[in-house]
Amino acid sequence: MIHAEKVVDAQGLACPMPIVKTKQAITDMQAGQVIEVQATDKGSKADLAAWSKSAGHQYLGTIEEGEVLKHYLRKSSNDDSLERKHPHTIGNQTLKNKIAEDAQLLVLDVREKAEYAFDHIPGAVSIPLGEIDSRMTEVDPNKNVYIVCRTGSRSNLAAQKLAANGYKQVYNVVPGMSEWDGQTDSN
Repeated sequence: MIHAEKVVDAQGLACPMPIVKTKQAITDMQAGQVIEVQATDKGSKADLAAWSKSAGHQYLGTIEEGEVLKHYLRKSSNDDSLERKHPHTIGNQTLKNKIAEDAQLLVLDVREKAEYAFDHIPGAVSIPLGEIDSRMTEVDPNKNVYIVCRTGSRSNLAAQKLAANGYKQVYNVVPGMSEWDGQTDSN
């Protein structure tokens, strides 16, 4: 059994709530302490791993116990570390305008497959955040890439990953699908 100084219950919550609850809880912890985040959202594994890296914390790993994913993170020793944000963001309305005028763009949806299946922007390519590293070659580096998720959190992390791998025209769409009022498709 792994000892954690704090346990966060994020069971039954979808993105971005496991990250939000973890952010709140880790703030009061001492550097080097371990937090256990209990979640049932399968996407939380990739979400928390990517968030902890961007926030400067150490993602230790995940243990599955039935339906519960127990994530372990170690608080950074650098209390001044700030969570990085991708510098290029656009709003939903701007994306709708870009879709209408630019046939060469790529809308990349990084939500989980089930989220995408029920509601997505027509023509969007689905690569869940947890698969972005292994499927990055499917993203054309010569296109303007507009990344969406439900709220802008996972898409922010995906945008950082693409930019770190040499993609130049990457934009995080905020607030994303939670407030998208444009056309949608379902599978």
